[in-house]
Amino acid sequence: MRNLAYSPPLNTPAPWAEIVPGVGPMTVEDLEAWPDDGWQYELVGGVLVRMPFSGYEASNIAARLLIRLGAYAEDHELGEVTGADGGYRPDPAHPRETELAPDVAFVRAGRIPAPGSPDYQRALRLAPDLAVEVVSPSQSRRALAVKAALFLSFGTRLVWVVLPKQRQVDIFRVGTHGPSVTLGIGDTLDGEDVIPGFSYPVAALFR
Repeated sequence: MRNLAYSPPLNTPAPWAEIVPGVGPMTVEDLEAWPDDGWQYELVGGVLVRMPFSGYEASNIAARLLIRLGAYAEDHELGEVTGADGGYRPDPAHPRETELAPDVAFVRAGRIPAPGSPDYQRALRLAPDLAVEVVSPSQSRRALAVKAALFLSFGTRLVWVVLPKQRQVDIFRVGTHGPSVTLGIGDTLDGEDVIPGFSYPVAALFR
């Protein structure tokens, strides 16, 4: 485990993705109606951005962590876990302008809308308690640090940015500017007070 110096964020609305050219300001309703054309989309302050689907390595890492987190959260009745197709509308001031889809996310039980309700069936109008992003070949560490900071600004309490190339995980917490620590192969992910009792060896992510 080591501390990591933080570089200034990139000066674009969503540096982890590509801004869709020729598209004006959009709402989350516009995003819902957008055709399925082989890209993954998010909305950031009314700006539509897109990313190619993840490669096998990033997808496999996210799936492994989703299974472990989901089983733990269910067994301990802590909350629910979503994957890369789970949307969140985290900005309470402008709920129609931003929708993000972390690779894995956890929401504690008391914040989840009632099953069967309209709010339960759509993208959740809240920030997840934990957001996990796995850096794909088309993304950079600095770019995902910007996304982590965005989640934290909306109320997410803990963000893990998984770095397959470096075989590390950057940990972002509320009240810190940039990652507070970087975990290596010999370290263990800790759910802290967000998912109490959860732990998972970093080495198991990259087996």
